Amino acid sequence: MSDSLHPALDRVTDRIIERSKTSRRAYLDLIEHEAANQPDRNAVSCSNLAHAYAGALEDQEKLKTGRGINIGIVTAYNDMLSAHQPYGRYPERLKIYAREVGATAQVAGATPAMCDGVTQGQDGMELSLFSRDVIALSTGVALSHAMYDGSLLLGICDKIVPGLVIGALRFGHLPAIFVPSGPMPTGIANKEKQRVRQL
Repeated sequence: MSDSLHPALDRVTDRIIERSKTSRRAYLDLIEHEAANQPDRNAVSCSNLAHAYAGALEDQEKLKTGRGINIGIVTAYNDMLSAHQPYGRYPERLKIYAREVGATAQVAGATPAMCDGVTQGQDGMELSLFSRDVIALSTGVALSHAMYDGSLLLGICDKIVPGLVIGALRFGHLPAIFVPSGPMPTGIANKEKQRVRQL
């Protein structure tokens, strides 16, 4: 038993470790297998590579040489969420930063991202928690192209972040970095927001 954990937390932690041994072992085996069998990009079929390079106008030559790492960007950006507004320009900036260190970066895919604040009291609110699973699936689809050596995950919110992480964990053999965008720019002072909410 750990000296720093409350005894109840220690018991719960031990129980979780014991109950998850089989599934954890299966996951770690999967990740080990995927890491060992990660194809070299140059071994991907010509047709697949042509599709993968077609949209990467500024990076086609670099990608064709197969030198340097290629990062998959998964973004949850949309115009609906003010917290996501900084992400609008992130992919272009991240591509530039990658080039500066001899790497490439491609937007591997996008995920849906909804806001409870927008759907509150509407039928769409029923989709809120379900959206996490859709985001996880979308992230998995984005990273399934055998083109990436790592990933950058762009998203904020209590369903979007777990969804991105769950999807990235399926590709746990690839390093992943979660990219925060900072505070939500509302343009409204806190006192004014408080007054409006009270009304």
